[in-house]
Amino acid sequence: MTIHRWTWQSKLAFALATGVILILALVPTFATDSVIERLTVLFIYVILAAMWNALAGYGGLVSIGNQLFFGLGAYMTIRLADAGINPFTAMLLGAGIIAGLSWVLSLFMLHLRAGEFAIGMWVLASIAHLCVNLDPLIQGETGTSLISLNAYAIADRRMMIFWAALIGMVGLLALLFAVLRTPSGLAMQAIRDNEEAADSIGVNPMRTKRLFFVLAGFGTAVAGALWLAQVSAFQPKTYFSVQWTAYMIFMVLVGGLGRFEGAILGALIFFAAETWFADTGVWYLIGLGAAALLFSLLLPKGLWGWIATRTGVSLMPLGYRVQMETPSK
Repeated sequence: MTIHRWTWQSKLAFALATGVILILALVPTFATDSVIERLTVLFIYVILAAMWNALAGYGGLVSIGNQLFFGLGAYMTIRLADAGINPFTAMLLGAGIIAGLSWVLSLFMLHLRAGEFAIGMWVLASIAHLCVNLDPLIQGETGTSLISLNAYAIADRRMMIFWAALIGMVGLLALLFAVLRTPSGLAMQAIRDNEEAADSIGVNPMRTKRLFFVLAGFGTAVAGALWLAQVSAFQPKTYFSVQWTAYMIFMVLVGGLGRFEGAILGALIFFAAETWFADTGVWYLIGLGAAALLFSLLLPKGLWGWIATRTGVSLMPLGYRVQMETPSK
């Protein structure tokens, strides 16, 4: 068996991705304020989908409490900025602190299995919500704002947040892609399929799962910090709402669970649906739920999985191709 990592498909994908990133980097120089703000939101959605997919799609760690990291990423940014740290530095530093916290949480959370892990994450998110409410700076559910951003002119601030979100999205996708191409990436997928069997062949399940747990915690915290910068206001009940994890699940289920490209595609679909139908109110939420249910029943591999099956495009991340070779006599 030969694994081809740099096929013509992967070269084409890399070239297209590079071109798209370069074009996106230039968007603030010619686009309207509305377009810049909406694209910033799209970048955040891609990060959220990719991080939940890393945890659940590749690791089998299905969580309904990833709003824990989202909310704490925003909260830590508020706290650090209030201490006098530049808000953009605070966003990255805060996400790093949450990554450290996620490592501590992994010491006991990763001993939980299946539904226990999912509910446990939700409980942690609720506890964090209550603790943040007790901080005098936050003023309970009244919340506060990232006041230090006011030091920048509105136009400059909008462009800086846009570029920060673009760099965050590209950096996290590149990091995830790199991890998936390492032995730890293959080990994580083996653990997802059968942890006992993976353990029997020398894989360290706890260490491997911890890597993906910390990565997901860091990336989701980055998304929370970016969302805070985008909207400025911080209210705990908004950032620690389970709706964020519901959005992540929807994007990944629709795009393709356990598929690198699927998370990106799902984020694009969710972004389009929100842009066109969010004004319909409760029907928008009903539509999202119905769409997720239909995809789960009719396209369990997601839209990207269906496309890959019909077209023969590799299902492995961005151009992996496995070729079986017949041994020579």
